[in-house]
Amino acid sequence: MSKHLVIVESPAKAKTIKKYLGKDYEVLASYGHVRDLVPKEGAVDPERGFAMKYEVIDKNQKHVDAIAKALAKADALYLATDPDREGEAISWHLYEILRERELLADKPVQRVVFHEITKRAIQEAITHPRALAMDLVNAQQARRALDYLVGFNLSPLLWKKIRRGLSAGRVQSPALRLIVEREEEIERFVTREYWTIEADCAKQQPFGAKLVEYQGAKLTQFSVENAPSAHAMREALLAEAQGRLQVAKVEKKQRKRNPAAPFTTSTLQQEASRKLGFSASRTMRTAQALYEGIDIGSGSVGLITYMRTDSVNLAAEALTEIRELIARRYGAHNVPPEPRVYKTKAKNAQEAHEAIRPTSVAIEPEQVRAHLSAEQFKLYELIWKRTVACQMIPATLDTVSVDLACGPGKGNTFRASGSTIADPGFLAVYEEGVDDARTREADDEEGGRVLPPLAVGDVVELRAIRAEQHFTEPPPRYSEASLVKALEEFGIGRPSTYAAILSTLQAREYAVIDGRRFVPTDVGRIVNRFLTQHFTQYVDYDFTARLEDELDEVSRGEKEWVPLMQEFWGPFRERCEDKEGSVSRTEVVQARELGSDPKTGKPVSVRIGRFGPFVQIGTKDDADKPQFASLRPEQRMDSITLEDALELFKLPRDLGKTADGEPIKASVGRFGPYVQYGKKYVSLKEDDPYSVTRERALELIAAHKEAEANKYIRVFDGSPVQVLNGRYGPYITDGKKNAKIPKDREPAALTLPECLELLAAAPDKKPGARGAARGGARSKAKAG
Repeated sequence: MSKHLVIVESPAKAKTIKKYLGKDYEVLASYGHVRDLVPKEGAVDPERGFAMKYEVIDKNQKHVDAIAKALAKADALYLATDPDREGEAISWHLYEILRERELLADKPVQRVVFHEITKRAIQEAITHPRALAMDLVNAQQARRALDYLVGFNLSPLLWKKIRRGLSAGRVQSPALRLIVEREEEIERFVTREYWTIEADCAKQQPFGAKLVEYQGAKLTQFSVENAPSAHAMREALLAEAQGRLQVAKVEKKQRKRNPAAPFTTSTLQQEASRKLGFSASRTMRTAQALYEGIDIGSGSVGLITYMRTDSVNLAAEALTEIRELIARRYGAHNVPPEPRVYKTKAKNAQEAHEAIRPTSVAIEPEQVRAHLSAEQFKLYELIWKRTVACQMIPATLDTVSVDLACGPGKGNTFRASGSTIADPGFLAVYEEGVDDARTREADDEEGGRVLPPLAVGDVVELRAIRAEQHFTEPPPRYSEASLVKALEEFGIGRPSTYAAILSTLQAREYAVIDGRRFVPTDVGRIVNRFLTQHFTQYVDYDFTARLEDELDEVSRGEKEWVPLMQEFWGPFRERCEDKEGSVSRTEVVQARELGSDPKTGKPVSVRIGRFGPFVQIGTKDDADKPQFASLRPEQRMDSITLEDALELFKLPRDLGKTADGEPIKASVGRFGPYVQYGKKYVSLKEDDPYSVTRERALELIAAHKEAEANKYIRVFDGSPVQVLNGRYGPYITDGKKNAKIPKDREPAALTLPECLELLAAAPDKKPGARGAARGGARSKAKAG
């Protein structure tokens, strides 16, 4: 018994750390969380001090057993899970499991923490262990209990009042509110026309200027609101100018532009979204791999520090290395006299460790490019450049603003402005992106234009005056980057939760991504309306942020977690009980009557159903069954008209027959638009069921028949066993089980006994898979 047992969260990290610790240490992975609340009511008991019932997560049971087995042979246990609230909780859960199994005995248990996976950091952590931080554990338990109580009480309400499968979350719901409120703001927006007067000038080189004063009055955005006024001003100015403008004022300034702080989790997600097009989850997945270790030819090396952090601090040794690299690569003049210090906004000092940075800036991106995937390289390069740039001198820009008089003494002034980079400073390495294209255009206008040398009294050639029409634009929808930024500014959520929040909003179909922007669905709007009307406090931005701050206080030992839970739970439970009885489903889903069907005189309404919004002709009380039609993807419940709704009932469309006499129809089912011929279905991916022609349908049917014909490799008469071509290659099936075909066997040459033998050895299908497929076909058939 000489081995020390070290537990980390991932096998990749275990492999890297094992290399640094040597033969006296065994390093195993927990594979993330090892226990969670039992997935049923009563997992959190408010009547017993919010006692929580945990169980080992099924998929991690074997990993827990492996840890227990290894511990029996070890003389000490080191819990080295991630250095945050979640990591502390995983260590505690492991400790509790092993204690309950009576495996700890007199063995010392140490908690070790590191923020980068380098030999120095790992060895230093092992030599400076600490005890489990129960304040952090309690904060995580409180967070988990709150999320459970909100989910287990609000979600069933949504199922009853709207439709099954919905969920509400303590942080997810305020995030949805942001998206819906922005969409409503866009819909309320009234576009306003305005005009600008632009001059095309030249002196040695062409340049542009904008009218800022007319007849002694300063112009505002809406001083010129229509074409007649704009063109009248243009004609008057042309007459005054007589082909020339005179320089009335030249103002030169020099300004400094400072680099952005090193990355936190939030700013990394924002910048990776803007510059690389990465989703928040993709960014975190890629960063996790860079943190845990990449084999760069000399073994596995952790390339970046821990990627879940609110901090913008950099370690002293990192600052020294960065400054040395800047001097060597970019010149000593680019190194400021003192290291730049950035202030951390996070209130929780225990979780405010280091910013995300390379473990060593000496490992330059191009040096390791061959060992990284494309996305790993892009993200590492982004982190490397931002880290280096943050310790460089500011960029120096020479700016110039020139006033040009049109008709001396007439009070007509055009202004031209521009700037040049006198000293690029940090811009030689990195420039931060922006969320909004309009912000980028404004920056480009100011920073990208170079004016010719001009002095007061100079005359410049006026080549043209243009009257330009513009329209105000609504605020942009949230992108992943701007939504993460908004959540952070409101204090909603924490670094470890942003990616999960965005994924959940899409998984629940509360919002979809269109042009890399969040658009709320009808279901999302209805859920948000229900929550904001009936659970106002719990989707309030300030309330959610205050609760996050209180959880931070628990993690710092400044507040007890049980009183915090009691304060939340009492009013919340009462509200749930009240709304279950006092609010009807009809009130929540807000079905809307659109008018009457001209053919039958029956009412036409729009409402929400199990599979989304739909239009209905008639009511359930009619002698005849009502007719139903799903809304098209671009249609919305609150804006669809009677005319639009009636168009939906043109499906299914009869497109004639195939050459074999099979009737052809176009329609929309649960899984989208399709063409039906006989009893078979062909999905419409690019075609519209409302306009697809018979000729196009026949093309699709022919392609479908060819694919069907190529599907069957062998069919055995009198047996359900078939050898088929599947999505991932040939396989054997009897309708109940599927079997892989050995690589050394020719699928077409297999005999029935050989197929039966392979099927007998194959694992059983997952329950529900076939039923789901059949259900989809039935749904389409019914819709058709």
